[in-house]
Amino acid sequence: MTPPDASDSRWSDLGRPPLSADALRRALVREGGLWTSLDVVPSTGSTNTDLAARAEGLPEGAVLVAEEQTEGRGRLDRRWSAPARSGLFFSVLLKPTEVPVEKWGWLPLLAGVSVATGLSRSAGVDTALKWPNDLLVTVGSEERKAGGILAERAADGVVVGIGVNVTLTEEELPIPGAGSLALAGAVSTDRDPLLRSVLRSLGQWYGQWRDAGGDPAACRLQEAYAVGCATLGRTVRAELPGGRSVTGEAVAVDGHGRLVLATAEGVQQPVGAGDVVHLRPGPGPGAAHGTEE
Repeated sequence: MTPPDASDSRWSDLGRPPLSADALRRALVREGGLWTSLDVVPSTGSTNTDLAARAEGLPEGAVLVAEEQTEGRGRLDRRWSAPARSGLFFSVLLKPTEVPVEKWGWLPLLAGVSVATGLSRSAGVDTALKWPNDLLVTVGSEERKAGGILAERAADGVVVGIGVNVTLTEEELPIPGAGSLALAGAVSTDRDPLLRSVLRSLGQWYGQWRDAGGDPAACRLQEAYAVGCATLGRTVRAELPGGRSVTGEAVAVDGHGRLVLATAEGVQQPVGAGDVVHLRPGPGPGAAHGTEE
């Protein structure tokens, strides 16, 4: 018998073992639950793209996980890359038909709360959210991005893609300032229980939000997001579409999921889209001209 290629062997990388689709299905897919199917593929360009292409023919609750993404995308079309089996790369299909479409904008923030909650429980790391849905961890004394979320409309629902760096080393980080759960001192980097915890957390928060008709205050999603948001209380610069920018103190997340900035002119400016840069306070009253974190 010809031995299998070492690179394809289940035990080719003992530090980064593969996920078991069967075990995950047994734990997560059940009658009456949110998750209706779960597939794991060795590699794909983008789980969001793949799931969106099949969304019309799938029931709500489909989950697609990839051991590796070669064309992963984040917000603002940023690229997301990581070695195979070094993180959690997956997408879920949600069809909240009971919720008014104008409230669907809360889904990426809901996913952020779910990921942060699930990973805090299962990995034992302190996590925070940078508005709207970047996952932050602390490495040493430095705040770093370890994950992100991308929500996209698909057929009659929304595909939510989630990527989290789990075991990446300093040498493997895609950009300076990135982080991983391992670098943040996680007590566990076993991706199976991490993924289970995140999906269970997502199912719980989604159910509460859907049952409340999408009202983020009634289901306490707005409160939970504010508690875990590292952006609030800081001076930030919001880089808006069209090349404009607004600088001010982030004072709230409103009922539409927008970040509210208090500017030096005394105006409270809601920001619904764009890139937010955390700023370190500068000397004196010109804090808004501090350096970027």
